[in-house]
Amino acid sequence: MKTRFLTDEKGKVISAVVPIKEYEAMLEDLEDLAAVVERRNDETVPWEQVKKELDIKSKGLVRN
Repeated sequence: MKTRFLTDEKGKVISAVVPIKEYEAMLEDLEDLAAVVERRNDETVPWEQVKKELDIKSKGLVRN
C-alpha cells in the first residue's frame, strides 16, 4: 500500500491519502468485522448437523 501522509506546518500528520483499491478493501474488511460482531451471539449449529441437513456426506462432497 502506498499511503501518503499530509502534515500541518509543524510537521504533525493530519491526514492520510490511501489508494482507492486499498480504501475499498479496508471498508470491506470493516463491514465483515461489523457483521461478525453483530452475529457473535447467534446460535450455532454443529457441523455434523449441517452436513446431515444438507445431505452433503451422501453426495461425496465432504470427506470425514
